[in-house]
Amino acid sequence: MKYYIIAGEASGDLHGSNLMKGLYAEDKQADVRFWGGDLMNEVFRSNQSGTGLVHHYKDGAVMGFTEILSKAKKLLGNVRSCKNDILSWNPDVVILIDYPGFNFKIAEFAHKKGFKVFYYIAPKVWASRESRINKLKAYVDKLFIVFPFEKRYFDKKGIDYIYKGNPLIEAIDNSPALNQSKEDFLQVNNLDDRPIIALLAGSRKNEISTMMSVYMEFAKKMHSMPEYSSYQFVIAGAPARSEDDYLKYIGDDQKEYVKLVFGKSYGILKHAKAAVINSGTASLEAVLIGTPQVVAYAGSEITFNIAKKIIKVTFISLGNLILGRHAFRELLQFYFTPDNVLNEVIRLIEDKDYRDTMIYDYQEIRNALGGKGASSSVAKAMIEELTSNTV
Repeated sequence: MKYYIIAGEASGDLHGSNLMKGLYAEDKQADVRFWGGDLMNEVFRSNQSGTGLVHHYKDGAVMGFTEILSKAKKLLGNVRSCKNDILSWNPDVVILIDYPGFNFKIAEFAHKKGFKVFYYIAPKVWASRESRINKLKAYVDKLFIVFPFEKRYFDKKGIDYIYKGNPLIEAIDNSPALNQSKEDFLQVNNLDDRPIIALLAGSRKNEISTMMSVYMEFAKKMHSMPEYSSYQFVIAGAPARSEDDYLKYIGDDQKEYVKLVFGKSYGILKHAKAAVINSGTASLEAVLIGTPQVVAYAGSEITFNIAKKIIKVTFISLGNLILGRHAFRELLQFYFTPDNVLNEVIRLIEDKDYRDTMIYDYQEIRNALGGKGASSSVAKAMIEELTSNTV
């Protein structure tokens, strides 16, 4: 069968790549055409089967209301291009992965043109913009969810779904980075043996520009303290970004203790004493790897003020949402300051009881997400949905 998959950001690329592995394993005739990233492309190349990458997500990923407005023309052009490509290729199913601003437009189009539409990694309608529920009902043939708390929500909304666990568990547990020794990790990435503080600034340019200035001021303050002067701060560069996106924020006097490593976030998290993480999938990855963390987020003032009015959840981090309480602290907007980050990171390092409680909560979060094999189970369920409805 022909599968047209759309992933618009780094986390979607990760889940899309694992879904593709499952599709190739379950359907030996699978032909996959996709909008995604390097991970999905790597799976495609290793299978040497199908049509492959159409558009890389780095050319279109934006976040926030003001950022979307500033790039509206380009986004609309991408939507038109995607619609035309779907019509031309004529797939058996269009599989949408998160990225709701773009994917809902494609869902409506594909449904009206008679294509089967699956939505994988449900849009976070339980957090904001609940009116999108009507679009899910109208334009999506089957919803595939990945968080246990979503089951109760979608049951109440009367939306049929399939839940097979969370694919992030297998993505992390099967990662070679988790089996790499610290010595090898340091050597391969040209790092010395100083203790590591991990800094994850996100994958979008506007996120990086917001986070990095605070990160660097925090690093300067911590490095100036005699007891922490021997630490190094390792920035996990997003695979789709360039050195220029980060280096302009690092002062010349900081280059000895601030390092930039691309595409190795799992290894950085594994070997870090603590991590400061921009809200998103990376925070849940830190939970599953077992890295003590503090989550941070800041957007433009306009974006933040609008978000306050429409976001309905108590927490912004998936781990805290799953647990229903704070496993780790969230520093949002005006609370995201160098001093607040410094105080929290020091507590993560020095307060053993605080750190141990966090790690204990991590295990509860992991247990709630289910076991391994989610991606393969979802792929199999998708194929069953398609074949059972074939006349």
